[in-house]
Amino acid sequence: MSNGYTTLCDDFYLDMYINTELDLPTQRETILAFFERIQKQFPSMCSFYRRDNNEYCLEEDRNSGRYRWITLETDRIGSGVVNPANFEDAYSQDRLALELVPYMLGVNHLDIDSLDVTFAMDFDCAGSHDEIIAEALLAQSAFSCLLDLPSARPIGFSPSVVIALSDDYRTQARISVESKTSVLENGKQNYKSDEAISLSFTIRQYPSSTEKFDALKSFENQCRLAEELMDEKIFPNFVQPLSSVIAQKRLK
Repeated sequence: MSNGYTTLCDDFYLDMYINTELDLPTQRETILAFFERIQKQFPSMCSFYRRDNNEYCLEEDRNSGRYRWITLETDRIGSGVVNPANFEDAYSQDRLALELVPYMLGVNHLDIDSLDVTFAMDFDCAGSHDEIIAEALLAQSAFSCLLDLPSARPIGFSPSVVIALSDDYRTQARISVESKTSVLENGKQNYKSDEAISLSFTIRQYPSSTEKFDALKSFENQCRLAEELMDEKIFPNFVQPLSSVIAQKRLK
C-alpha cells in the first residue's frame, strides 16, 4: 500500500517499539553485531552513535527527509522510518528487528512487556497550537463552553486518550495530539515557527497470560488494526480537521 498520509501532514512516522521486562545487553560485541546485521539488510544505514544516556542508534542520512532508524535503549528496541514511500518499506525493517532480537539480544517471548505500532504525524503551523487544536478538535465538545468565558483562550490543549480494544484489556489504542506552544508563548503575538503539532496513534499489545506470545504474529495484526483505524477513525476525525484549520490559518 502506498503512503498517502503525507498529503495532509508535513512529516509522517511509522514506528515500532519492543518494550522489555529486563534490561537489554550492553556488551560491545553484542551491540555492534546486532547493528551490523541490520546494516547488512539496509546498507544505507551508516550513521551509528551513542547518546548521552547510553542509548545506541543506527540511522540513514536525515538530510533527504526520508530515513530509517533503529535504536537500543535500556529496556526498549525501536525501529522506524520517517516519511516511508509505502507501509511495507517500514514493515520489512520492523520484521527484521523482531526476527533478530531473540537470537542476537536474548529477547524471547517471556521478556516482552508489550509491543507498540505507532503512526505519527507532524503538522507545521504558525500561531498558537493550543488554539488550533481547540478549534479543530474541541469546538463541538463540552470543553468549548469554557472558551465562552470573558477573555478565555486555550493555553493547554494536548488531548490524549487510551482505550481498550479487547475484553482482556491487553490490546489498547492511544491517540494523542500535542501542542508545542508553551504557556509563556501564548501570551505573545509571535510564536515559534520551527515547531509542529504532533499527532500520535499507537496500537499496543500486551502478551496473553494464557499462551506464548508470538511477536511477529501480533505485529501483523497490530499493523492491520492500526491501518484500519487510521482510515476509519483517525483520518476523518483528527487529521482532516487539523489540516483544514491549519490551511485556513495560512490563508489569513
